[in-house]
Amino acid sequence: MSRNNRSIGRWLLGSLCSGLLLTAQGCNVVGFAGAMIESQRRHSNKTVKEDYRGLAGKKWAVIVQADRIIQADYPAIVAYLTIKMTDRFADKVQQEKIGAAGYIPADTLLRYLYENPRWTTMARGELAKELGVDRLIIVELLEYRLNDPGNQYVWNGLATGSVGVTEADGPVPDEFAFQKPISVAFPDKEGFTPTDLQQQVVATELARRFVDRATWPFYSHEEPYYPKY
Repeated sequence: MSRNNRSIGRWLLGSLCSGLLLTAQGCNVVGFAGAMIESQRRHSNKTVKEDYRGLAGKKWAVIVQADRIIQADYPAIVAYLTIKMTDRFADKVQQEKIGAAGYIPADTLLRYLYENPRWTTMARGELAKELGVDRLIIVELLEYRLNDPGNQYVWNGLATGSVGVTEADGPVPDEFAFQKPISVAFPDKEGFTPTDLQQQVVATELARRFVDRATWPFYSHEEPYYPKY
């Protein structure tokens, strides 16, 4: 091989090695940047817009419905969710995140429902008219438990159901104009027992998570990029 050919060969080999090195370094840079972004997401929040905006300028009330078995096992859960959800919405109205015209306080609503048990047989539009509201925010609690059936020694809380809205001034006041399923659990890891967590702690956190998921669709809020529930 001539001297010129050997020189050309060494130049090509050097160029190839340099190219491979730069490519490898580029991959490392991209991988590092991706890891940085991923780490940042794991420790930051994102803004989630509301799903339903129909409360603006309207008067509303929150009604929580639950199976008799749930109410027998957890007699305070319906009132607790009613109060917490109503308070949450009222706070967001004051913060101008929900532009509602007014609402029925939880204690007033609970008293009415207790004194008028026939409300369970009324059509939703009729109930809204009876209450004097434009929107009924209806929560249906389908499942609420702190343990797996038959295992009282390990916490495995689960609350499922849905939140929906009926529009009394809409074309179909007895049907949901908006509805969304809800499912939350607590604890996040298996194996916790009453020795680790008291029952009240589990029940309170499970209900809090349910209230979050039931109210978040109605106002813009912050959520972790990778939420636990």
